[in-house]
Amino acid sequence: MTRPHDRAEDAREQRVVLGSYREYADAERVVDRLSDAGFPVEHTAIVGRGLNSVEQVTGRLTTLGAAGQSALSGAVLGALFGWIFGLFNWVDPVISGLLLAFYGLLFGAALGAVLGVVGHSLTGGRRDFSSISAMRADSYEVLVSAHLADEAARLLGAAPAPRADHPAPSPRPTA
Repeated sequence: MTRPHDRAEDAREQRVVLGSYREYADAERVVDRLSDAGFPVEHTAIVGRGLNSVEQVTGRLTTLGAAGQSALSGAVLGALFGWIFGLFNWVDPVISGLLLAFYGLLFGAALGAVLGVVGHSLTGGRRDFSSISAMRADSYEVLVSAHLADEAARLLGAAPAPRADHPAPSPRPTA
């Protein structure tokens, strides 16, 4: 069993870079290859370097759109709460659960729509668009514990690594 202070010691353990990759999927494939070869992958890490926040604008947000999005969220939440409360009826939990879920859906949709309109109106037109935020990295490094670096390099040397930007032929220590 791992104790909390053991995990803290693991975090301070010196690691070396096995390779740097442009895409996360490439770094993931390297770790998967190590896992398939029986390597103790709990001693590896994938580290994103050069992190950037990217916000992709998905469209214009109108008052009607804000009401619709909030109504949908409110309907799902209301149905869930109604169904859960309906389960506490020991006489007929299925019927009462479905009925309360339906009423919760209606009430949640109405309340969500009203709150969506109010919330959108309070922005005063400062944010009339919808978007999705994500974090991206410029590159991804595969790190491995220093005491296992030679074994990992040997296992990866059996087959070519996927599209390495600059693979490290001899592992280098990192902090």
